[in-house]
Formats: sequence, structure tokens, C-alpha cells
Amino acid sequence: MNESRRSFIKKSAAGVALFTILPRKVFGAMGGDKSYVAPSDQLTRGIIGTGGIGMSGLHFVSDDKCRLVSVCDVDRNHLDNALRTGEQKFGEKLQAYDDWRDLVHDPNVDIVHIATPSHWHGIMAVEACKAGKDIFCEKPMTRTIGEGQKVVDAVKKYGRIFRLDTWFRFKDTFYGLGTTVEPLKKLVDSGVLGWPLTVRISGATGFTWKFYWTGKENLEPQPVPKELNYDMWLGPAPFKPYHPHRVHQNFRGYWDYESGGLGDMGQHYIDPVQYILGKDDTFPVKVEVDAPAQHPDAVGIWRSITYTYSDGCKIILEGEGFESQGKVPYIEGPLGKVYKGFECTIPNVMDIINAQPDPEPRNTDFLECVRTRQKFALAEENGHHSCTIVNLGSCALRLGRTLHFDPERQVFIGDDAANELINQPMRAPWGSMIL
Repeated sequence: MNESRRSFIKKSAAGVALFTILPRKVFGAMGGDKSYVAPSDQLTRGIIGTGGIGMSGLHFVSDDKCRLVSVCDVDRNHLDNALRTGEQKFGEKLQAYDDWRDLVHDPNVDIVHIATPSHWHGIMAVEACKAGKDIFCEKPMTRTIGEGQKVVDAVKKYGRIFRLDTWFRFKDTFYGLGTTVEPLKKLVDSGVLGWPLTVRISGATGFTWKFYWTGKENLEPQPVPKELNYDMWLGPAPFKPYHPHRVHQNFRGYWDYESGGLGDMGQHYIDPVQYILGKDDTFPVKVEVDAPAQHPDAVGIWRSITYTYSDGCKIILEGEGFESQGKVPYIEGPLGKVYKGFECTIPNVMDIINAQPDPEPRNTDFLECVRTRQKFALAEENGHHSCTIVNLGSCALRLGRTLHFDPERQVFIGDDAANELINQPMRAPWGSMIL
């Protein structure tokens, strides 16, 4: 960004700051309109990444509680589409950036929404913390365990509010279970299933792993489209020649950017299980994989991934085409089982659930959390824990062997190659931003 552009942003910010301190009556809030939000109370948001997720109806919104003011993308076609859509939907011109650092440091932005491929999530979140912004981050939270640790530290150090965007632990029907998570949590807390528990996340229990998100080997280099800043798209990832299958909708199929369907769906599926089992403050101690040898660049399929906690609880992931046969329980304990559709072997199960106290209240209104500085229900710490489960599986798949993990130190035990995957090299200058 050149100095004249920086000067323009600073002058614009000064004008906005002057505008927002005027009393609400100046803006026509007369007559007792309680729905009115004074400009000084209105939050602002910028989106980094205006592809499919950033432009979805859930996220590309602007209202009197939180106004969308800026967008950023390294693909000019994506950016132009966001600008057009902003004018059509909201009737105003959004500030456009092609360098995410300009959006993060824009004084007009309160909340940074990170909707990029996941190899950018950690760096962008840490830099947003340094810039005094609150963060709305898409899943998976980070691509590596080390990046997750850095985000947790930065949120704490700079006093920011962080939200991870997977919502099944606290609302919406949880895939094949046909219920929200709360009754499952109350059932487990009642103890009637016994302990330890095994949870099976499988097509047989209502969860599929999107195995079509695998990579292609031996991609032939192709010219970079003129609208795409490919070097900035790669960012901290190793340089690989451009091919359209490597970017945009297909990026998940390459280890440099994510880990296929495991990376895409893992936190959606696993985070509620972590909550149900009461594991928000710990990690599995062992991860085992049954999978073909993985290509060093292209993500492949896997048959199963099994996580074991120190108390014997297990989470078992079954890949598409490798599901257990017959009637398979989602949750299995020594005293009872829960199946797809919330079918349970415990008699009078609903009476037991209804007699249980409700789980502790959680803050699920992100904007209210930003205003009051209260932690969101799925924030940096519990988000890092469930993301680490995903990344433990990724590490074991890439190495093709069982790994043992120290939950306190967050390192692998006796495995140097695995520990090298915790903090992976980054291209300059990006790695220095997350130190």
C-alpha cells in the first residue's frame, strides 16, 4: 500500500470517528424507536476471502448491529463480485483490498472475518489480534497444532474476542443424530451409559467425510490467470507451480493448505464430541490410522482414524466405503448405546435426560460478546483443542503410523518427524508474523 493510499484511509477514519460520536437524536432516533442502533454502538466487519464461504448467505450480511464495510481477495473476479453484491444487497460501496494486511489494519474495521483457505488462518488471526481486532474465523481453526497455540497466546495477550465458526455444539440438529447436542450432553453427564465411552463418526452413524476432496498427483504447471495473485494466495505455503485444481474450491485436497475431508468436516463433527465427553481442556494421548500411504503433496483417502484419551474414551472416524457393517452405535458405553436418530438402549431415556440439570449457560451471541468482552461459547481455547484432534489425525496420516501425544506439553512423544509437523516452515515474510 503506498503512502497516499494510507493517508486517505487515515483521513477517512478520522471522518468516521467524528461521525460516530454524535448523539443518537441527531440521526432521527426520536419517538422511542428501541430497534434503532446508534452509530457509536454499531460494529463493523471486514471479510478476508470472498469465495464460496465468505459470500454465503450466512456471512455476506450487513445490518444495523454489524455493518459490513470492507472485503479482501487475491482474485480480482471474486473481489469485483463482492463489490457488486454489496451494492445490490446493501446499497453502499464497500472498501476493497487485495492485500489482507490493509484490511486488518483499517481503523474502520472492528471484526475481521477470516474466510480464506486454512493455511492462512493462524497468521491472519495473530495479526488481527496485534491490530486490536476481534476475530470471526472459519473452520478448521488452523492448519497446524503450532499455529493453534500461537492464536491462543495472541488472543490472550491482546485481549481479543475470538469466535470459531462451527456451531453444532450449541445449536442446530447434529447431522444423523436428529437432535441438538444438548440432550446427548445431558445423557452422557447422567452416567447411565457408563464409562469410558466410544464415539463412532461414520457414514453408518450419519456422518460422511467427503472423500472427493482428495488431491491430484503430478499436476502439470499452467499459466496463472491474470486476475489471480497466486503468490499471495500461496502466502506462507511452499511454492508449487500453479494449477487450477490447487486453488479455490479444490485447495483442501493438498497437504500444504488443508487435509481433505478430514480438514473440512473434522471440526464440525469432532468439536461437539469433545464437548459431550467433557474434553475441552485436554487432548487425546494416542492416534492410530489405517490408511494407504499418503502422497507428500496430494491428500488421499483413509479407512479409519482412532483417537484414545488417557481415561480410555475413544473417538473413531470411519472413511467412506470403510464403515462398520450392521447397526452401529454412535455412542457406546459399557451400560448402554445411542444410535443414529437418537435411538437409545436405555429405558425411559427421555425421563433421565429431563431430570438432568441443563449444561452451564454459554455465550452464543458473538456481537454481544464483542460489546461486553465476554468469551464466546466456541473460542480460541476449546477451538484449538478440537482443531488439534483434526491435526493429530493429519500428522498420523502423513507419517503413516501411530503417534503418542503429551497433552500437557502439546508435543509428540519420541517422534522427531511428527514434532516437525507441529510448527512447519513458512515462506518469508509470513512466518515472522506468527512468532
